[in-house]
Amino acid sequence: MFYLLLVAAGLLHAQSFAAGVIPAVFLPYAQLFSLAVLFFGIMRAASRKQAVAFTFIFGLANFCSGIYWLYISMHTYGHMIGALAATAVFLLSFYLCLYPALAAYLYRLLDQRPRFFSAFLLAAAWALGEWLRATVFTGFPWLNIAYAHVDGPLSAWAPIIGAYGVAFIAALLSALIALTLHHWRLKKQAALYLLCGIGIFVASSLLKPINWSQPVNEPISIRLIQGNIDQATKFNPQEMFASMWENFELALLPPSDEQHPPRIVIFPETIIPSFQNRMDPQFWQSVINMAAAQGAEFFIGAPYFAEHNAQPYFANSILAINGNTQVDDLYNASQAIKRYDKQHLVPFGEFIPFGFRWFVEAMSVPLGDFNRGAVRQNNFIVDQHVLAPNICYEDIFGNELLPALFPHEGDPGASILFNVSNLAWFGNTYALGQHLQMARMRAQETARPMLRATNTGATAAIDQYGNVVSSLPNAVPGILDVLVQGTEGYTPYARAGNPPILLLIGLIMLLSLRRKVFSRHSVVIQQQK
Repeated sequence: MFYLLLVAAGLLHAQSFAAGVIPAVFLPYAQLFSLAVLFFGIMRAASRKQAVAFTFIFGLANFCSGIYWLYISMHTYGHMIGALAATAVFLLSFYLCLYPALAAYLYRLLDQRPRFFSAFLLAAAWALGEWLRATVFTGFPWLNIAYAHVDGPLSAWAPIIGAYGVAFIAALLSALIALTLHHWRLKKQAALYLLCGIGIFVASSLLKPINWSQPVNEPISIRLIQGNIDQATKFNPQEMFASMWENFELALLPPSDEQHPPRIVIFPETIIPSFQNRMDPQFWQSVINMAAAQGAEFFIGAPYFAEHNAQPYFANSILAINGNTQVDDLYNASQAIKRYDKQHLVPFGEFIPFGFRWFVEAMSVPLGDFNRGAVRQNNFIVDQHVLAPNICYEDIFGNELLPALFPHEGDPGASILFNVSNLAWFGNTYALGQHLQMARMRAQETARPMLRATNTGATAAIDQYGNVVSSLPNAVPGILDVLVQGTEGYTPYARAGNPPILLLIGLIMLLSLRRKVFSRHSVVIQQQK
């Protein structure tokens, strides 16, 4: 019976990362109580083996239902055999389960008797698993429990200790709920655990009003483009150029506010269906003329090719085009073209992991093997506003966005973040809402506004507090004209990154190990007596 409860809890947990089945206001609580079911099982399991088994059951339900949309990218658009695509989703989910299973194993290894300190140990082990899952093999931090709390009180910790700190506190609350249930007959202990959980909520609410940044410069008008180009036609030779032009037609629409015409137009990821040097010069001249007529900077997602030291260089890039851009510079790898090259590439989609070329060849995915961009690249500057770009799922790795906030070799730190994505690979699914939640936490961690220009959604303007100021409906073409206020100042997380929470996790683990060794030593002494 408990196994069925774990499956139900895992399915509910997967729904807590984007509003839909569960309204946004209830997402944090759905996450906390569903994870508490697993933690209750881990604490009461008869052995470490059973604790790990409980975690795998919960985890498979959570991950298989939480990342089911990968099947769409592989089968519907990648033309992979359905059975193989479904197997791939299951195997990836099984792999992702290894990290929470490791957390359960470490907890039961270091602590056999549920007590107050157990909540901290289980929270530390879980947060460590989240961090490892985001780091090993380039990482896949999707469904980090922190992202269920973007609209909840715990988000107040994001600018202080980041997403993994929020994950630690969320896991701590779930562990306290589990301890309360475990010791329900011991009224004083249960009341203590319950009061501690309430105290964390109160402390979080008191932190919420703190403002970690201040405005800089006057607001700037920015247009976000959502072309809603079907992935099946995007790279179809008969249709791809017509679909590409639909994005530029949206860019030429009259401004939503005549008093504030767009100074910047941001297009989605790879709206250009071919490398920039394979496009006709007349095409590029047309784009330059459009930018000149608009009096705007165009930030265009495009695959980029150049030769570096006689070696070919391929990148998933954002090109900055304006009325002064020279067509020839787009063909000769000139430094005059400001661009950003994606640095954190998607396995199987943008680079091929060793030994998996057969798997990639089983799909019809174009543009599948890029070079990595540099860790710190120059930001884009328009009218003294400094914008830091990132592409696709780069914005789910919060620590990797931090270098762009700080000046580097004469390049100023960013006051605005923006992301360009193409989630059409996954259809109109929960993937869009899940990605939006992660982008909102990046805004909270950095106290910077975050803009998202996507092909199918979620195209949105997010303020420095993580609130969605304005957005477009998913899966429809449109434009979003927004006035964006840049910010300056650094949050504690921006300055320190992940090391503080990792040090706290390590300290808790060491204390647990010391307690275990001391306990064993005491038992040996008692036996000798």
